[in-house]
Amino acid sequence: MRTLYLDCGMGAAGDMLTAALLELLPDPDGFLAELNNLGIPGVVTTRQSAVKCGIAGTHVTVTVDGAEEGDDHHGHHHHHHSHPADIEALVREQLHLPEQVRADVLAVFGLLAEAESHVHGVPVTDIHFHEVGTMDALADITAVCMLMRRIAPDRVAASPVHTGYGTVHCAHGILPVPAPATAYLLQGIPACGGEIEGELCTPTGAALLKYFVNDFGPMPVMKTRAIGYGMGKKDFPAANCIRAMLGEDDTPSDTVTELSCNVDDMTAEAVAFAVEKLFAGGARDVYTVPVGMKKGRPGTLIRVLCRREDTDAIVRLIFRHTTTIGIRAASLGRYVLERRIETVDTPYGPVRRKVSAGYGVERVKYEYDDLSRLADRQGISLEKARELAEDFT
Repeated sequence: MRTLYLDCGMGAAGDMLTAALLELLPDPDGFLAELNNLGIPGVVTTRQSAVKCGIAGTHVTVTVDGAEEGDDHHGHHHHHHSHPADIEALVREQLHLPEQVRADVLAVFGLLAEAESHVHGVPVTDIHFHEVGTMDALADITAVCMLMRRIAPDRVAASPVHTGYGTVHCAHGILPVPAPATAYLLQGIPACGGEIEGELCTPTGAALLKYFVNDFGPMPVMKTRAIGYGMGKKDFPAANCIRAMLGEDDTPSDTVTELSCNVDDMTAEAVAFAVEKLFAGGARDVYTVPVGMKKGRPGTLIRVLCRREDTDAIVRLIFRHTTTIGIRAASLGRYVLERRIETVDTPYGPVRRKVSAGYGVERVKYEYDDLSRLADRQGISLEKARELAEDFT
């Protein structure tokens, strides 16, 4: 499984994440040219070589209308203001982004807006972004979202986050480190203040980690293929950088949520209807098993597999369409073959086939619906239709 590990021993900031991930690409200058052509107003992103405590890496500089801004550079702040609606309109209407990257960018800003809203006690629509709302932050967030899609890891893991300690000067005055918005975003994420005085983790850095990282903890067992060092602007007693390590590990290549419940008061028709609705709602797999329940009652075990991000929606569907009052949940790792769909053109029409490969094997399975259509048209058996399709492969 392709794994990206982020060492956040000196915190996280948007520019540092951008720089570290840039070092993993074969053509970082080509990527920066693409980033600079997106149409973020007045923004130019450049990279420079930098050395921290004897370690060579990359530092990224973002200029807006020719001036360097300071949002995500560990301790330098500006005082521009933007509404979340302004940012959303810009991202949706002006930036030439793939749809998935656009969704990622808006989701990260959504996390920031939620944090600011909570900290200031006002609705999200009334938020005036200070540190996190301007064009340089948009450039950092967009760059990281693009890089994550470009690198395409199956799993993103990170170390506990070092936040630093002390105070930071910002648009609202002097605030404790981590800043309140950062502290809010880091809820549920392993973090420590450590022994470095200063703001090591910014709100933007925290939002990006919260959005992209699947697991926080020690580096997993992996065969590292590439390493990137993203340098911060300030100098500390320790190397002010994020280290990104890209490699392969042998853990299961996919993680799914397994949801299950037992029912003894549903008809066969009701169970079948629930299964249909669960598939329609995005479940990866649904199956039922006859079970014996208390007092000797025959019942049905309903088991559903879904993506982790779909868990809440699937739970709601189970409660809506079954009579259960409780659902068991477990996170399962899966070993999955890489899959692709190919189309075979035959004189009798196209036939799709699923090719699955990995772990030293390759399997080919023709789509049943296509084979069935071919068999009906030619008046032959399903097996003969499969042989015909194989003849034209």
